Amino acid sequence: MKVGILGTGDVGKALGNGFIKYGHDVTMGSREAGNAKAVAWAAAAGVTAKAATFAGAVQGADVVVLATLWTGTRSALDMAGGPAAFAGKVVIDATNPLDFSQGVPRLSIGHTDSAGEQVQRWLPGAKVVKAFNMIGNAHMVNPQFPGGPPDLFICGNDDGAKQVVADIGQAFGLSATDFGGIEMSRVLEPLCILWVAYGIKTGGWNHAFKMLRI
Repeated sequence: MKVGILGTGDVGKALGNGFIKYGHDVTMGSREAGNAKAVAWAAAAGVTAKAATFAGAVQGADVVVLATLWTGTRSALDMAGGPAAFAGKVVIDATNPLDFSQGVPRLSIGHTDSAGEQVQRWLPGAKVVKAFNMIGNAHMVNPQFPGGPPDLFICGNDDGAKQVVADIGQAFGLSATDFGGIEMSRVLEPLCILWVAYGIKTGGWNHAFKMLRI
């Protein structure tokens, strides 16, 4: 599978490394060709890793991961080629609409809309799946918790796309829980705030969510 990663931060690197580990070709995209972070990541990740622009990462990709800061997501999608470039592709939206203007992050979108829904509206021909937004990047691939692996909470409008993401999660050692359509991003995105709040309170970031069932 060919995977495009939009974003050169910790989330993009963690997921990119996961895809590389399990045999996929990964291109990490950034705003400019030759971005130092993307080039350094590709050099360390191996022969199936490449660095390119946003447009180069999307071109030919089967799956595209949005791992940008929310404030730069719309411009990244536009630079990648806009709606036509994403048509028919599975788009994993790992973003969270965080507002850091008051120090402790809060949601800049919520309750009646979500980042996931906005991405789907911006890319009407894409198959957007909200996923990985409430798992710390250190535990996105093969997490090791005493109580077992966390769940990968997902939502989206296309069942086939959600199955693709669930299969990716399974390969990464996560069990997917499907919450329904993309509008459920309104529920999943606040989980990031809960995750951050607990981290601030405890001073640690090795925690995650798990659905318990009988």
